[in-house]
Amino acid sequence: MLILTAREVRQVLDGAERQVVEAVGRAYQLHSAGRTELPHSLFLRFPDRPRDRIIALPGYLGADEPVAGIKWISSFPGNLAAGLERASAAVILNSMRTGHPEVLLEGSVISARRTAASAALAAATLAPAEPQTGVTLVGCGVINFEVLRFLHALLPELAEVTVFDLDPARAAAFAERCADRLPGLKAGTADRIEDALAAHRLVSIATTAATPHLDPSPCRPGTLLLHLSLRDLAPETILSSVNIVDDGDHVCREATSLHLAEQQVGHREFISDSIGAILTSGRRHRDPERLTVFSPFGLGVLDLAVADLVHRRAREQGLGTDVPDFLGGGE
Repeated sequence: MLILTAREVRQVLDGAERQVVEAVGRAYQLHSAGRTELPHSLFLRFPDRPRDRIIALPGYLGADEPVAGIKWISSFPGNLAAGLERASAAVILNSMRTGHPEVLLEGSVISARRTAASAALAAATLAPAEPQTGVTLVGCGVINFEVLRFLHALLPELAEVTVFDLDPARAAAFAERCADRLPGLKAGTADRIEDALAAHRLVSIATTAATPHLDPSPCRPGTLLLHLSLRDLAPETILSSVNIVDDGDHVCREATSLHLAEQQVGHREFISDSIGAILTSGRRHRDPERLTVFSPFGLGVLDLAVADLVHRRAREQGLGTDVPDFLGGGE
């Protein structure tokens, strides 16, 4: 068993944004082609702690060299007040020859970057005719910072970011970090959510909201909304938008905005397409007048694709701690 820590995972992935996006894009296309096995994610919830959860995401990716494994990720929003990260995770990859676990990776870095890669891929794939020079980030946490880094890598024309958070001090610190880490990018804050939504036609939402709260009416015509936290929009907004998903069956669960919309109308005809099918076919769905919403549930095969990339590169670089007797040698 090879064990890779968060530091080692970052060492492998830093500067590899395009390779991560390519891995995520291939996984989406394999999923669209039916070359994956993806059981529904299992949500472990706690009766007296409704905001906290731990999710198991098993999967199989039928690439030329197949990958199987699982991500086990927790989300405890109260950690933020204690100065801790909201999410923590582990990923296990299994041998396709023996079924034995081969590598244990710290998973929160992988999870954040595959989410960001997915968002940036959607932004590039669903791009408007004119250059996308600015982006609004709603929610100033790890996910949106990674989204910005990946957008910066994929969209060379990106020049400005406007951030909003319910905590103004957090938003100000986040904007300062963006400007410091991504030189040449103009970073500013918005005092009101309405101003943030109206600032740019590319908006990324990554909050801890459990129920719909966001009125997107201030968005400009033709805005692409990267709905990463999945529960911010009312069913009425979903039903009036062009909806792109990663997997309709997976995303219409667990009280997501799309799940609520499905419960309201009794069908899923409001889903226009999947990102995998778009990547494969080249179809376009960015409406110049309506809101386009990308709602990725976060397929476990994406984590496997990025974890496999990390595993291979770590082996090449001699990283990680090998535990040869992890399975006990049959004793």
